[in-house]
Amino acid sequence: MRRNRISFRSGILNGVVGTLALGALFFVADPAPLAAQWPPLTMPQPSPAASVSQTVGVTRITIAYARPAVNDRKVWGELVPYGQVWRAGANMNTTIEVSTPFSVAGHAVPAGTYGLHVLPTEKEWTVIFSRDAGRWGSFGYDEKHDALRVPLTPAAGAMTESLQYTFDNVTDEAADIVLAWEKLRVAIPIQVDTKAETIAALERDLTGLAQFFWQPWNTAANYSFNNKVDVAKGEAWAQRSIDIAPNFINSKTKAKFLRLKGDTAAADALVSGALGNATEQEVNAYGYELVGEGKTAEAIAMFRKNVKDHPQSWNTYDSLGEALLQDPKTAAEGIAMYRKALSMAPAAQKARIEGILAKAGAKN
Repeated sequence: MRRNRISFRSGILNGVVGTLALGALFFVADPAPLAAQWPPLTMPQPSPAASVSQTVGVTRITIAYARPAVNDRKVWGELVPYGQVWRAGANMNTTIEVSTPFSVAGHAVPAGTYGLHVLPTEKEWTVIFSRDAGRWGSFGYDEKHDALRVPLTPAAGAMTESLQYTFDNVTDEAADIVLAWEKLRVAIPIQVDTKAETIAALERDLTGLAQFFWQPWNTAANYSFNNKVDVAKGEAWAQRSIDIAPNFINSKTKAKFLRLKGDTAAADALVSGALGNATEQEVNAYGYELVGEGKTAEAIAMFRKNVKDHPQSWNTYDSLGEALLQDPKTAAEGIAMYRKALSMAPAAQKARIEGILAKAGAKN
């Protein structure tokens, strides 16, 4: 019986060992499935990921890249060899995403996401926008996928340990994307047609909920007028605003388009007809618009109207006084208006008005 027990135990042990050995055989033969199940570990990266974005007008530009460090290495000509396409970063190729059509140094490029590569030489670089934006680095780079190649000249710059992209010289219609690493930098000039893109964006916006309110149509019309872009469309937008809710503000906007076409009589009639429904604040703002246009007499007429219509408002006397003080012939009346404003103004405004009166040489 003892032997039988031992034999039984040995059989079990041999079976277990055999099973383990078989499992080991499977493990050694095909480790990939198990390895693929390993969870990712959170570790610092030698070339950490980064991104930088900038809005130019209504265009959003985003650079996504990885930031290699100099780390006491010779970069240009060795770490980044001359005459070879470089990913303009580390790891995946650097990408640039531009939300509207754009141009680089005058060359047109459609909106989209591009792989950003560089072909450096000792004196000149070629910056490459590739339609193939998903490559690992520049491996397998194919020139046939280029959307654009632009020759640019790098310049000396301050020491930059880790590769960095920045946006310099940003305006409503342009920006320089600057690649800086080690002691070199290259500026990639980007231009966008902000006026055309804004008009296109306004057209899209005005097909949504905004179309049911007068204010968006009026705002769009003013953008058109102020930038002298698609003025016929802008005038139509002004009229659409009036059709929804006629008021002094959108009537003034439509009048600007009429004057632009030389129809001064129709413009004046439109503004005059809407004045009766204008608020104190609207008339006051219109008066200052006229001052800005050099139409002082018309501005004074508007401020006088406000004083007559709103005699209880200190601000109407304040604005009229300011306009009257511009001319020595009416300065005395201007001082009188400021004195009236001072007698009614809130405490927060009194010191300012007293200062104006003192500067005007008046005794209050």
